[in-house]
Amino acid sequence: MDQSRQVFTVDLLERYASKGRGVITCMAAGNDVILLGTSKGWLIRHDFGAGGSSDFDLSSGRPGDQSIHRVFVDPGGSHCIATVIGGGGAETFYMHAKWSKPRVLGRLKGLIVNAVAWNRQLITEASTKEVVIGTDNGQLFEMAVDEKDKREKYIKFLFELKELPEAFMALQMETASLSNVTRYYVMAVTPTRLYSFTGIGLLETVFASYLERAVHFMELPGEIPNRQALHCLNLFNELHFFIKQRRAMHFAWLSGAGIYHGGLNFGAQHSYINGDENFVENKALLDYSKLSDGVDAVKPSSMAVSEFHFLLLIGNKVKVVNRISEQIIEELQFDQTSESVSRGVIGLCSDATAGLFYAYDQNSIFQVSVNDEGRDMWKVYLDMKEYAAALANCRDPLQRDQVYLVQADAAFTSRDFLRAASFYAKINYILSFEEVTLKFISVGEQDALRTFLLRKLDNLAKDDKCQITMISTWATELYLDKINRLLLEEDNALEKHSSEYQSINQEFCAFLGDCKDVLDEATTMRLLESYGRVEELVYFASLKEQYEIVIHHYIQQGETKKALEVLQKPAVPIDLQYKFAPDLIVLDAYETVESWMTTKNLNPRKLIPAMMRYSSEPHAKNETHEVIKYLEFCVHCLHNEDPGVHNLLLSLYAKQEDDDALLRFLQCKFGKGRENGPDFFYDPKYALRLCLKEKRMRACVHIYSMMSMHEEAVALALQVDPELAMAEADKVEDDEDLRKKLWLMVAKHVIEQEKGTKRENIRKAIAFLKETDGLLKIEDILPFFPDFALIDDFKEAICSSLEDYNNQIEQLKQEMNDATHGADNIRNDISALAQRYAVIDRDEECGVCKRKILIVGGDYRMSRGYTSVGQMAPFYVFPCGHAFHVHCLIAHVTCSVNETQAEYILDLQKQLTLLGDGARKDINGGITEDSITSMTPADKLRSQLDDAIASECPFCGELMIRQISLPFILSEEALLVNSWEIKPQNNLANMRTLSLPV
Repeated sequence: MDQSRQVFTVDLLERYASKGRGVITCMAAGNDVILLGTSKGWLIRHDFGAGGSSDFDLSSGRPGDQSIHRVFVDPGGSHCIATVIGGGGAETFYMHAKWSKPRVLGRLKGLIVNAVAWNRQLITEASTKEVVIGTDNGQLFEMAVDEKDKREKYIKFLFELKELPEAFMALQMETASLSNVTRYYVMAVTPTRLYSFTGIGLLETVFASYLERAVHFMELPGEIPNRQALHCLNLFNELHFFIKQRRAMHFAWLSGAGIYHGGLNFGAQHSYINGDENFVENKALLDYSKLSDGVDAVKPSSMAVSEFHFLLLIGNKVKVVNRISEQIIEELQFDQTSESVSRGVIGLCSDATAGLFYAYDQNSIFQVSVNDEGRDMWKVYLDMKEYAAALANCRDPLQRDQVYLVQADAAFTSRDFLRAASFYAKINYILSFEEVTLKFISVGEQDALRTFLLRKLDNLAKDDKCQITMISTWATELYLDKINRLLLEEDNALEKHSSEYQSINQEFCAFLGDCKDVLDEATTMRLLESYGRVEELVYFASLKEQYEIVIHHYIQQGETKKALEVLQKPAVPIDLQYKFAPDLIVLDAYETVESWMTTKNLNPRKLIPAMMRYSSEPHAKNETHEVIKYLEFCVHCLHNEDPGVHNLLLSLYAKQEDDDALLRFLQCKFGKGRENGPDFFYDPKYALRLCLKEKRMRACVHIYSMMSMHEEAVALALQVDPELAMAEADKVEDDEDLRKKLWLMVAKHVIEQEKGTKRENIRKAIAFLKETDGLLKIEDILPFFPDFALIDDFKEAICSSLEDYNNQIEQLKQEMNDATHGADNIRNDISALAQRYAVIDRDEECGVCKRKILIVGGDYRMSRGYTSVGQMAPFYVFPCGHAFHVHCLIAHVTCSVNETQAEYILDLQKQLTLLGDGARKDINGGITEDSITSMTPADKLRSQLDDAIASECPFCGELMIRQISLPFILSEEALLVNSWEIKPQNNLANMRTLSLPV
């Protein structure tokens, strides 16, 4: 075998590993640490990880020859247990990697320890946790050691074989956490049996439970050696767990009958049930006869277990046997010294932590390395037809393709074509698409071919768009062909809806739904059309959002509801509503209108052609007019303002026999509440023409009235109902003449239409006058009576009229007297106002300048145009008591009001000044009636100025209230404020500091 392709290789690790301390008798390894026991009682430790070695004499102080019987080391390489056998009996030692001297385990004195099981899940460098020890007298002990205590914590007896006392040869232990408790699994082997123990709780509790129940064991034939043979020989009786990520995956027992092995599943639910070996799966026995070709079976002297192989030491060779196929794949040779060849290789051991294996003879250590042992396992499983395991162990797509090919060919050969198609579809590299399709075509398996195409679609990448489209189209045609063949078969011709037909049809629809985005729309529709598959064509059109085709199909089939359901979908363009509205409303007006009423954003104006088509057809007398219902919904609920909609509704009302609905519609004010909006949205001229055509006279009267054509309205109303004419005449309120004219028209009609006696007609005419509420008098209607009518018949009415006129004259006289009396009162009030005065103290001060009001020789420049008393300046006195000089008040008010008002006041003052002294009047001059009626320009200006500045006291009126909100510092005073700022001195260096006394 090519060395580069070998799975296992052997290299010499240490030639003289025993260091002359005797020959090697036993060996153990863990975490790159190797411990050797020699025939002279020495324990030698090689630490290949840290580099270095040390040796310890365990025979010191013991009589006679001493030999290390067995040595054990934990997976971390920190804890070691060794048993020494000599003339003084057996003694067992414990040693920690940090200790310089081993410690005797006194509790085990005289007992030969053959096996040790470590708690791999819990053990640490500082503590061993629970350790199970097996002895040659069939006893099991539990031990624990903490490194800091420098001695064992305890050694407890656990169990003893009593039915068949045999030596325990090997032990393994595994734990699993279940909620807050721990489950223990312990496997132990004797020369003929494999025992299994399991339970929850403490180890002591687990083994104590076997006092009341039987121990589960597996017995295989083998030799039971005597005690002397056990002491001197390293017999084949080993138990190994393969460890992966600190968890045992499978086990192997090197028994007398063969290698008993199987998988371990400590997480399986069934392993928690009563029964001890339920965690062992896929058990098998490898017979030793398979290890030799036609010769007597040779039993291995030692064994090691890897993930997929057994390493069996037979003579001076190691045979590597595949655990799955049980075939020998390699033989390993050792480079031994001449003195070691005679005894040969003694045994094998493994380092689960480092993933290495070791072999040893009397002097040397050999390292067995693993080189990707799982690389060809897919072939092994494939040869055994375990296809799932083969796929799980494939490393690349080519290997997976070979597994699929073998499966596919096997299924094809057995004529399981559908299964073969599934496997062929998974092949991507070693078999072309064309080859597979031709295989199925050659045997006429259309169903298998279709299955292959569908599976191939599932495995193709999204980027292969062209290939996906081609395969999808081919699959579509195969589906259609299959459906046609089912229809043509004689059995299915009578029963179209057979289960197979229904199944393939549903499958085809699902396929169209899955592939709608990759199928070419035009090609697929042509295929469906050519095969006559209308339902599938409609379905595919809906998938591709070709809603026009779908709706057209449903309309042709008369399925209005389905067509409307399609139109209601959010993705359907609103234009299709308008396009198909004429056909739908003819098919089912009720359902169509109901759909319209639930559809949002529908423009009723665009539905007018459809509604007119429906309205043009004859309908039963008691049938609900669906178009009127929809238009009423638009007008009253949607508040539609489109004139076309309103005109159509009005025209439909006009064609009905009863005109109540028409009159209600005309009287509705649809624009009520809108600012500057119309009361109606229909065309009144069109409405008038329509109502005249349909002879809806009451409606015409209403329209005339609405158009303010009151004369026409009354004239038409008189033809229908005089009462209606009166109501129309009474509507005019803002034009008295027009209202009177309308009532005269009614009166004339009433008088001319009366057919009774003359006196009776006159009485009716006079009664009619009372209905006008005095608007018409007897003289207004006299011209309507014939010339030969006697006046005596109107005597009462004429007298009543004259009395009314007399009352009106008397009322006017009274009003004139009241007006004359009021004018006299006004003249008296004016005269009294001219004599009004106020008394002020001579020391009274001006509210602005604080100088005395009665100052003499003041500045008159600001008060020209005002009357003065001698040499005193003119002033104002307010009812509140405040007094101001005229010029002071003007200055104060102009500063307090806005700029526009200030300019107005100053302009009035300027005009008064320009008029000069000629405009001044003597303060003692009285105001006469003539002066009131003819005021001079100066008086008018002074009156305006008085209103501007003296309408109220500036200190007590609104002017003072408005000043509360003004800031203390005005914006124009900003410069003045800035001048008061204290600025820091720039010349701080020149400043002197003054010391103040404390």
